[in-house]
Amino acid sequence: MQAGCRIGTLFGIPLFVDYSWFAIVLLFTVVNRQDYAQWGPNLSWMAGFAIAILLFASVLLHELGHSLVAQSQGIEVNSITLFLFGGVASIDQESKTPGQAFQVAIAGPLVSFSLFFILNLVTYILPPSSLIYSLAQDLASINLVLGIFNLIPGLPLDGGQVLKAMVWKITGNRFSGVRWAARGGQFLGILGVSLGLSAFLFSKSYGGLWIALIGWFVLQNAGSYNRLTDLQEALVKIKATDTMTREFRVVDADLTLRQFADEYLIGVDVVPVYFAASDGRYRGLVPVEALRVIERSQWETQTLNHIVQPLDELITISEKASLVEVIHKMEEKQLRRITVLSPAGAVAGMIDRGDVVRSVANYLKIAIPESSIRSIKEQGVYPPGLPLPALAKTMIANYRTE
Repeated sequence: MQAGCRIGTLFGIPLFVDYSWFAIVLLFTVVNRQDYAQWGPNLSWMAGFAIAILLFASVLLHELGHSLVAQSQGIEVNSITLFLFGGVASIDQESKTPGQAFQVAIAGPLVSFSLFFILNLVTYILPPSSLIYSLAQDLASINLVLGIFNLIPGLPLDGGQVLKAMVWKITGNRFSGVRWAARGGQFLGILGVSLGLSAFLFSKSYGGLWIALIGWFVLQNAGSYNRLTDLQEALVKIKATDTMTREFRVVDADLTLRQFADEYLIGVDVVPVYFAASDGRYRGLVPVEALRVIERSQWETQTLNHIVQPLDELITISEKASLVEVIHKMEEKQLRRITVLSPAGAVAGMIDRGDVVRSVANYLKIAIPESSIRSIKEQGVYPPGLPLPALAKTMIANYRTE
């Protein structure tokens, strides 16, 4: 669910303001009104509020620049949200090429620089002594700072996205681009926190606290990019053959339903997955639940051949498929588990959500108790805080390998 208040829609993009935005607008109004004190108390308050609103309008246009370029590439933009530190566009997926990624990244700063030049031109036709002239001049300066600040080469800033696109272009590796840009963001965050706290402690500058807060925000987000990239890389590099287990049993397709029930179902607490085979070939999946709708009188004569679901009618995945595809197909088809087929068309293994979590944890060297894996297998859901379905959905278009 989207946090904050929805304030409208622009170019089909929902617009939101986070609750923190109201506090920062009030703070900016109080701080900025002092710059317009010469026009009297009433106008100074109005001007302080106006420059605060115009600042965020500039941020909105900046984010709209990113969003419209993304839309031109066929990428869905879920929303634009204004919050404490500016604004963020929620873009559904990444660009498919480094060139397109560069276009999306640079669009925001270009909008800010364009506003700077336009507002500077406007000041030439306004009386220099007027309040509107002062507002236009200040807003021009704000947009110049906004554009330059966002070009600093570190995630989550636009400059970090530009750096990511450049490294991606040079190396041919999207993940290398993100990691270089994330490192830049972490360095900038540490620098901002250090300088901000130093300014506050040694110079009693409260502006230093704001710099430190921004540095902390950048540092946290850069770290999040690193962790997300590790997870994305895992989903791309891990294959179905690395994840599957042989938690299934193969039975004779010529068994009668009575023989199958007596030998494999009676006294079993957890019914495993069964595949039927004959003459050295897999015939299909045995749908155990089908026995409930077949008259008991027919169990003596009907064999498993009568109820098996042929492999070519099952939703399956190949051994070479990436974990991205495994997760996406399982979620798209609402499967509790998926069958993995070998190149020869035989059943190679099964994958459920517990297998996925175990495989990712092993790749990332994260210790997860086997009891937790069993719980995931039984419940058939991913643990909270691990948005694998959403991540796979955004990645599938870019990382399809089959």
